[in-house]
Amino acid sequence: QVQLQESGSGLPKPSETISLTCSISGGSMTTRGDYWEWIRQPPGKGLEWMGRITWEGKNDYSPSLKSRASISRDTSKNQFFLQLTSVTYEDTAVYYCVGGDRAHSWGQGTQVTVSS
Repeated sequence: QVQLQESGSGLPKPSETISLTCSISGGSMTTRGDYWEWIRQPPGKGLEWMGRITWEGKNDYSPSLKSRASISRDTSKNQFFLQLTSVTYEDTAVYYCVGGDRAHSWGQGTQVTVSS
């Protein structure tokens, strides 16, 4: 129903910040009941839910990432964002933005490699 596309960080260094943008088309991020999430998949591992922001702007985060992750939004641009601070090599992953109503849509994912 909605289309999502990730953009942003490519090769952050350890201790730096991953900054990603998810652009939404085909729907409004403020539609009642919708929510917008970040999910990642490290190489050789499963999907890891990172956090979300709801249509009202409420945040929820994975406990393991709560201290480092921040999800924000710009409703005028229909975009939401991920910042992940103090990154290490273990943060290397394909990052996906996901969202909409209960019939969630997925972005294609963007590779983020933490490299020195």
